Amino acid sequence: MIEQIFTLWRWQDLLSKWPRLLTAFGNTLEVALLALLLSLFLGVVFGLMSTSNKVVLRGIARVYVEFFQNTPLPIQVFFVYYALPYAGIVLEKKLIGILCVGIYTGAYMSEVVRAGIGSIPKGQFEAAASQGFTYIQTMTLIILPQTVKIILPPLVNQMVNLIKNTSTVAMIAGLDLMYFANSNATNGYMSYGPAYLLCGVLYFVICFPLSAWARNYEERLKRRDSQQAKELEKVEEVVA
Repeated sequence: MIEQIFTLWRWQDLLSKWPRLLTAFGNTLEVALLALLLSLFLGVVFGLMSTSNKVVLRGIARVYVEFFQNTPLPIQVFFVYYALPYAGIVLEKKLIGILCVGIYTGAYMSEVVRAGIGSIPKGQFEAAASQGFTYIQTMTLIILPQTVKIILPPLVNQMVNLIKNTSTVAMIAGLDLMYFANSNATNGYMSYGPAYLLCGVLYFVICFPLSAWARNYEERLKRRDSQQAKELEKVEEVVA
């Protein structure tokens, strides 16, 4: 019966393991934070490469994006954990999670950055070139500051996906939140309901505020753009 899954003693048994729960939650946050920093770095680097005038750089960026976007993250995790040791490369489980989740998400971040740069009018590139700006100066001083405002909502959405993808570390006993839920759910009491429900709530607590902020920020941008468009129309009517 469904009520047997949520009996009080099952919850008491689960919450009695709160030190392990806090450790697992902390491991999840650590993997998510470090993977996020890695994915942002890769996203910016490969996003810039994909908009470069150099064919070789664009090709490298394209290969990176297509490979990691079109192969499942679990396969990447299993490859690093099980296959690389045959080549003498043995990595700590937490590090595997950081690298795999970070590199995987970086491919999506780079596409967001590429799209953001592509949305900037080409006239700004031309104006910067006419003033003697180098490519790096144009990007860092003119283009990227404008791009950040545009790409924040999709970047935050990718952050949310990254946090949820940290659950793949559980497949290699990474001692994260999902691993805690799995190990507790499959104990002698078979407490599937409380374990997975609590795990889902904790992920929700992390992800929902980010998703809500991204939606609100995007709505503010739309309202601002709409207001600016109306003001421009009024100016044009006055000039006409």
